Amino acid sequence: MKLKLYINNVFIGRVVTFLLLLVFTFSCSTTNIEDETTGDITEHEISSEDVEVLNDTIASQPLIATITKQNEISIVPPPIYAEELNTEEYLNLEENIFLSPIQNPLSTFSADVDTASYSNVRRYLNNSNQLPPKEVVRIEEMVNYFNYDYPTTKSDNPFSTYIEYSSAPWNMEHNLLLIALQTESIAFEDLPPYSITFLLDISGSMNNPNKLPLLKKSVKLLVDNMRAEDKISIVTYASGTGVVADGLTGEDKATILEAIDSLSARGTTAGASGINLAYEVAEENKTETGINRIILATDGDFNIGVSSEVALQELIEQKRESGIYLSVLGFGMGNYKDNKVVTLANNGNGNYAYIDNLLEAKKVLVNEVGQTLNTVAKDVKLQIEFNPSQVGAYRLIGYEKRILRAEDFNDDETDAGEIGAGHSVTALYEIIPPNSSTLKDYVKSVDTLRYQSNNANETSSEIFNLKIRYKAPELDADNDSTLVENSYTPEKLNIEKTSDDFRFVASVASFSMILKDSTFKGNATYEDVFNLARDALGEDQEGYRSEYISLVKKAEQISEL
Repeated sequence: MKLKLYINNVFIGRVVTFLLLLVFTFSCSTTNIEDETTGDITEHEISSEDVEVLNDTIASQPLIATITKQNEISIVPPPIYAEELNTEEYLNLEENIFLSPIQNPLSTFSADVDTASYSNVRRYLNNSNQLPPKEVVRIEEMVNYFNYDYPTTKSDNPFSTYIEYSSAPWNMEHNLLLIALQTESIAFEDLPPYSITFLLDISGSMNNPNKLPLLKKSVKLLVDNMRAEDKISIVTYASGTGVVADGLTGEDKATILEAIDSLSARGTTAGASGINLAYEVAEENKTETGINRIILATDGDFNIGVSSEVALQELIEQKRESGIYLSVLGFGMGNYKDNKVVTLANNGNGNYAYIDNLLEAKKVLVNEVGQTLNTVAKDVKLQIEFNPSQVGAYRLIGYEKRILRAEDFNDDETDAGEIGAGHSVTALYEIIPPNSSTLKDYVKSVDTLRYQSNNANETSSEIFNLKIRYKAPELDADNDSTLVENSYTPEKLNIEKTSDDFRFVASVASFSMILKDSTFKGNATYEDVFNLARDALGEDQEGYRSEYISLVKKAEQISEL
């Protein structure tokens, strides 16, 4: 007797082991397999060696057989898990190009304190022993992963502004402008009381050691440091949703930890339903005088209900009006949906980190918990106007996912980024001087405008004018923002005279451009990146900069394979 099996090519290997069962039932030594895609029939010889893997395969990846008509069986293939088929998704963003300040005098973007890209790059280099895909590398997240010793000054604003200017190490004919915002740090014991609602993905896709088990250990780190006045709620979602902890305080740590230990991965992923429930629970446990935050921990693989990027954005935009911010912790590999996770964090008035190991969880939820939880300024927008007499062309390095229209800067209803206590926000511009021989190589010519003035202000030595808008965290979207404005004529320093922070930032940006194979990476090499960072370690108390240097070496070794 011959049986026809309707399957896709990718599942043939598993079907073979399943056919061993059919051998005992039908006593046949060969089986014809019809490929549903091509219609081709192939004969597969079943060997005795297949018996050795039968039990494990059937137990871990069960196949469902359905008799459709006489002598024909339809095989329903099992789900493909992340480690077997890479289905990771990332935003596909075009790199910022050089612009003429005559044609495009304004550069406008939102502040960004996300750090996910760096730890995700680290995961590719260390865990997968491969260079990350280009779209994984977001330069502003690579740069802002690190803390910097930018000076802070007392003022009415929640942040200080720091400027530094030198040559671009990857192209010495160009200049590199660093613009940084720095907020004051706050000790954990001085944080306002918080009410955190954890929204935990416990779907079947989280059933891997670097997902739910790591997630549970990460959440426990924050629980261990709870104060008596702090509250934690835990909402879970898989095929359905549930509440396993509702407004428990720091005096209930044992109960919270027990609830965390009870979690196991199963089912599909109804993420949108979980988000709705989390906001309900967060609203019920809202503290009027402290911090209210939802922290979503997921691999981003939503597959039930609202799941598209656009629909998720619309959902979060509605929910953020409650005044409860949403931050995201990403976990896992293989099926990781970065594009959805970053959409949630950017539109939920929170930040986004990727947890690749327990040390990273400690960094985010313990060492830098003030940055993670305590927002000091929201809807932070920057707008830079360049002086054509001093700048031939400029390029914002990174921030592609945070670009705003010039008109958005004065529109207080336009959402922008949030900054926490102790955060530093670093932005870099590569600048081509007006008389540079490379100008024509990077800037496409545009005909002279008939009705607009093209005369540069030759009398001004200013390089740029910087405007910053922000709101206090408690203000609604329709409240007026605060404007900070200053013009700058920074002294151009020799690269060796710049601060450790400047040189280290330049190294990270250069490394990122190498990984992205950027059009603008110039003469950057791994050796130059290494040397620049090695000489700019500073105090490096937590060892993050030293670890970065090791990653540079690892990337160089992988690239030579």
